[in-house]
Amino acid sequence: MGAKLTGVVRLAVRVHPRSSRSRLCWDGQTLEAWVTAAPTAGAANQAVVSAIAEWLNVSRSAVRLVKGHRGRAKVFELEGLTILPPAVLPGGPAQGS
Repeated sequence: MGAKLTGVVRLAVRVHPRSSRSRLCWDGQTLEAWVTAAPTAGAANQAVVSAIAEWLNVSRSAVRLVKGHRGRAKVFELEGLTILPPAVLPGGPAQGS
């Protein structure tokens, strides 16, 4: 029986909760995530998980918060990826709606 190889990538994220609109900005090292959700009861964390999953076209279950549950600086593990996309300029494809 063959083993299924899946990669895991760590992603540093700086979260800005209670923003007027949701968007992402990726500089190649840190993802800046603006979310409209408030940082109460994990709502902002869940909004960031959803935004990352949509950006990278992976399922929400593939995005796991491993550090920074209560702060703005967070680390996520992304299953099924081996590398992250290249950096994009502000206004580029990493921007959310």
